[in-house]
Amino acid sequence: MFARRSWAVVLSLLFSGTGWAEENAAAHRWEEMEAAIRELEAAVTPESASEDAEARPDEEALLPATSESTSPWPNVLSMEATTWTLLPRRGAGGAEGFMQVEPMVAWDKGEWLRLNLGAPVRLRLWGGGEGAGFVRKEDWDTLSDWGQLVRLFTMGGDASDSVWVGMMDGYSLLSGHLVRRYSNRANPDYHPAGVVGTGTLGPVYAEGFVSDLLGARLMGAEVALDVQHALFGRPPVSGRYTLALSAVHDWGKAGGPSTPMTLAHLDGTAVVLRRWSKDKGLELHVLGGWGGRPGEGGAWGAVAGLGVEAVSPTLEVRARLEGRLQRGGFRQGAFGPDYELSRFQVAGPSAVPLAEASFPEGASAYGEVILGWDAVLLNGMRRRHLFLSLGVETFTWGRVDVDGRVEARFLRQDLSLGLRGQATGMGQAGARYLVSGEARWRFLGGRLYAMGQGGTLLFPTMEGSLRPGAFAAVGMGVDNAR
Repeated sequence: MFARRSWAVVLSLLFSGTGWAEENAAAHRWEEMEAAIRELEAAVTPESASEDAEARPDEEALLPATSESTSPWPNVLSMEATTWTLLPRRGAGGAEGFMQVEPMVAWDKGEWLRLNLGAPVRLRLWGGGEGAGFVRKEDWDTLSDWGQLVRLFTMGGDASDSVWVGMMDGYSLLSGHLVRRYSNRANPDYHPAGVVGTGTLGPVYAEGFVSDLLGARLMGAEVALDVQHALFGRPPVSGRYTLALSAVHDWGKAGGPSTPMTLAHLDGTAVVLRRWSKDKGLELHVLGGWGGRPGEGGAWGAVAGLGVEAVSPTLEVRARLEGRLQRGGFRQGAFGPDYELSRFQVAGPSAVPLAEASFPEGASAYGEVILGWDAVLLNGMRRRHLFLSLGVETFTWGRVDVDGRVEARFLRQDLSLGLRGQATGMGQAGARYLVSGEARWRFLGGRLYAMGQGGTLLFPTMEGSLRPGAFAAVGMGVDNAR
């Protein structure tokens, strides 16, 4: 495949914050910072380095040419100030108002090393009841919450041997049949930093992760074997036929206690069509696999499907369609976008944790598409005029799960709009829905911007239930990203 790491992993590096609309805001800021960093690097690059770049292959020429001996570390500073209001829903809880101040600083050493620090600090204006502190305590009351100070740290870039630290949003572990579109910030009172590491040794490629650097939560890994490489030596194009084994364990000791759970999966993938030119590519692959819950007999599942990846200078598309079979309580993608809530209480008529819920036996169809489009070539930037990510799973016994996000930029990218939503358990009693949106408008040359956010939230309680709430924010920010 074009990228050995899941595209969702790369995208997840861009996002940080609390609440879904805030995640989109952080993504926009980092993308804008990337643009500023490129401009700064270009300004300090000697003319001779630019001439060398013209002599390189086309793929390398798209990257900014830098001089390691003379180029300083470019940096970007940002500050936001907004009013942030928590509102009750369905009569649960009381209203609270805060002034949110969010400083941020980013350093960049090309593609190889990046560091982005900063976190929102919410200062209470009103509400909260007797004993409520000046700073919202739920944002900083556990060791894991201090992980939010690291928005992003990467070493190795997109190389096969790399490490990154930060928020996990839309993360999938390689094949994605255990961890798919997972977010470690779906609980609005839990702000961990996750870690992902990748490495290659001969025909073996491995990826491991922990969802909480400072707490015992999700931990997993997947090891993939390039079969053609192992049997016949290094092929001209790697990854045509692969076998992979993955395992994930939830310790359930951070972000609120929950029942431990372990899943494992075996996958096989074969690329049946690959077309690649200088700036375009197309790949079609078929896949199949089997998984289960170790130590629990009768809990297993099977999957078969196909995927397609297409890349051009202005368009990137990745899509997948699968048929799945579930038995004995096992399901593919159990560690998904709803997991940080369902581990306390599953969607549906039974108000029990996921590890204790009986998942009906049956089959499902799963589809996913991730699309990025821009009207002009942005030289490898991750900013896009349009970004769409959508995953849908429909079960034979009447349940439907949907998770999606769409972002668009207008007016020379000065105006950006984002909307995301999640519906879990549609078609049955106890279905739950989450939605959020953001608007951002840059003016006065782009250094100053106004923003508005709003959406719904679910807060886990001490009793293990989920309390519905909503949030709204409006404010302004300034940075040197343009």
